[in-house]
Amino acid sequence: MGGMIDIPTLSSGDSFSGYRAAPEGGAKAAIIVIQEIFGVNAGIRRKCDKWAEAGYLAIAPDLFWRLKPGVELDPDIPDQFQTALDLMGQFDQDQGVRDIEATIHAARAEIGGDSRAKAGCVGYCLGGRLAFMTAARTDIDASVGYYGVGIDGLLGEKHAIPHPVMLHIPTADHFVDSEAQAAMHAGLDDHPKVTLHDYEGLDHGFATEFGDRRDENGAQLADRRTMEFFAEHLA
Repeated sequence: MGGMIDIPTLSSGDSFSGYRAAPEGGAKAAIIVIQEIFGVNAGIRRKCDKWAEAGYLAIAPDLFWRLKPGVELDPDIPDQFQTALDLMGQFDQDQGVRDIEATIHAARAEIGGDSRAKAGCVGYCLGGRLAFMTAARTDIDASVGYYGVGIDGLLGEKHAIPHPVMLHIPTADHFVDSEAQAAMHAGLDDHPKVTLHDYEGLDHGFATEFGDRRDENGAQLADRRTMEFFAEHLA
């Protein structure tokens, strides 16, 4: 169902890789799956495969390609977790959003050939933050962020969000403290395009496909909400 593809950058003439999964027959829309700090690993590829099973073209761009192409790390292995943190510290997030925008262009070209083809994005951890940035800086049709880090520091961009956004917020997230969560609610609860869902007692990474961080009930609830969100806004 899935495999690696090359994605042209917006302007430099370079290209970078991404994992692509597509349904048999035509896709009803495209979904860009935005990686955690652990790269396009088995969990992110499984996210893409599940979206393809649901009838969407799914592409996960390798956003760390300028630092180290092909990163695949396991968050349950301490030294690999540290490597991921080091990569995040070097990562240019503004450039990352431009690479996501390039992926949106590639996905729309495949499913419809023009900007009217619907595309959404869903991101996790760092990807949750980038999904919020993508919502404010591109013409993406719908965006979902899971446990996005530092969104409270991006609230100055909320006025630029033209299309629906959903954010999943675990209340016991040890990377996003209660003060940051309160700021997100204060800044976004009255935004006509943004919906926030809290997950009481859950921690960062609760919706991962594999590994120790997953909370089955929480993951299923959040993923069902995401599926319904995209069914509504990418139709």
